[in-house]
Amino acid sequence: MTWLLGYVDPSDPCFVAAVFTIIFNPLFWNVVARWEQKTRKLSQAMGSPYLACYVLGGVILLLNVLRSYCFTQAMLSQPRMDSLDSPVALLAGLLLLGVGSVLVLSSFFALGFTGTFLGDYFGILKESRVTTFPFSILDNPMYWGSTANYLGWAVVHASPAGLLLTAVVALTYVVAILYEEPFTAEIYRQKASQPDKRS
Repeated sequence: MTWLLGYVDPSDPCFVAAVFTIIFNPLFWNVVARWEQKTRKLSQAMGSPYLACYVLGGVILLLNVLRSYCFTQAMLSQPRMDSLDSPVALLAGLLLLGVGSVLVLSSFFALGFTGTFLGDYFGILKESRVTTFPFSILDNPMYWGSTANYLGWAVVHASPAGLLLTAVVALTYVVAILYEEPFTAEIYRQKASQPDKRS
């Protein structure tokens, strides 16, 4: 990892903005979702947990667009790496983008909008935790698919800055998973332990 620093100017404003958005986004959605789960303020203000979840999801999508824009600008503002500027690397980058897109899109289709965008914090639960593809082959496939997309984008651009930023993305997601996973497991454990009201 240290050899990448020889190619990267971490003080570049575009790079700093990319790091900030990468770290800020999951921090924002976790803080807001936990606040909602404890207070139900968003649901009360909007008159519906579904509407509140849709609004938060929309904000998260916009923040992710901003993050991707900052990531790209950081790559474009920094030097390319000759050893990555080859047809083989380009093919590898495109393959990573393909795999990442499959993981992200299939995760979204498996979870739905509210499942993707923290509906469980709003009290919007599925019958049970999703275990179909891609969850059947990988835990947190949306996070790892997103990481693969950023890695593929960095390789396509032969960008050392992009590789370093992808490492920040991966580390940030690891922290987010450590924070989110116990909560999700607990709410579905509680749901499973409750008697079936239909019986």
